[in-house]
Amino acid sequence: MAGHSKYKNIMHKKGRADSVRSKLFSKLSRDITVAAKSGMPDPAMNPRLRLAVNNAKAESMPKDNIDRAIKKGAAGDADTLEDVRYEGFGPAGIGIIVEALTDNRNRTGGNVRSFFSKYGGNLGESNSVSFMWDRLGQIEYPLKAGTADAIMEAAIEAGAADVETDEDPEEGGHLIYTAYEDLNAVTEAMSKVLGDPKSTKFIWKPQTLSPISGDQARTLMKLLDALNDDDDVQNVYANFDISDEEMEALGL
Repeated sequence: MAGHSKYKNIMHKKGRADSVRSKLFSKLSRDITVAAKSGMPDPAMNPRLRLAVNNAKAESMPKDNIDRAIKKGAAGDADTLEDVRYEGFGPAGIGIIVEALTDNRNRTGGNVRSFFSKYGGNLGESNSVSFMWDRLGQIEYPLKAGTADAIMEAAIEAGAADVETDEDPEEGGHLIYTAYEDLNAVTEAMSKVLGDPKSTKFIWKPQTLSPISGDQARTLMKLLDALNDDDDVQNVYANFDISDEEMEALGL
C-alpha cells in the first residue's frame, strides 16, 4: 500500500467552470449511452452502466439527463459509436494515452494527430505507450470520508490493491486502486463502510512518472487541454511529474 501521492499529475482533469460543464455532461451522457447499449439498461444488472451513472452523479448531472442517455442506449442510438484508444508522446517524451468515443474514426484520429503535431509531440503505434502502464480500477473518496489510516484499513479489508492519499484541503482526496476485474466487488464492499464514493472508473496508471519543467511543461499542458477539449475525447492520461512549485511558477 502506498502513502502520499501525486495523482493529480496522472490524469489531467479540466476545471469545473460553468463554461466546460455542458461539454462534460455531453461526454458523460455518451459514456452512459454506450454502456446501456452494451448490456442491460438497468445499472443494477450492468456493471459498466453502474460505473457510468455513478460518475455522472458525482458531477451533479441531472437525473433527467442520465435517464435520457440510458434510453438512447436501450433504443440503439449508440450503434455508430465505438471506443478508440490513441497512444503517443508529448514534449520531453511524456507518454500520453487518449480514450475516445466516436462515430467517425477518420475525424477523431485526424484531430488527435494534429494536436500532437501542433504541440511538439507525435502519435505512436498501438501499445507504444500502454505497455508501461497498468489497467486498473480506481475508486475516489473525498478527504472528509475518513483519515488515511481509516481508508487504508477499509481498502485492505475490501481487497483493494493500493491506496493513495493527497491531503491538499482543496484538491486532495483518497484514491483506492483495484485489479481491473475487482472494481465492482471492492466498490460495493467499501460503500458499505464509507458510503458511496465520489467516482469509480477504469483507468490507466503509469508504472513510473517522468519529470518535466519550464517551457516543455507549459507546452505539454496546452497539448493535454487541446485533447480534452475535443468532443470525441473521453479521457486523457499522461505520465508527467511537475512539482507544485513549478506548476505555480508556470501559472498552471
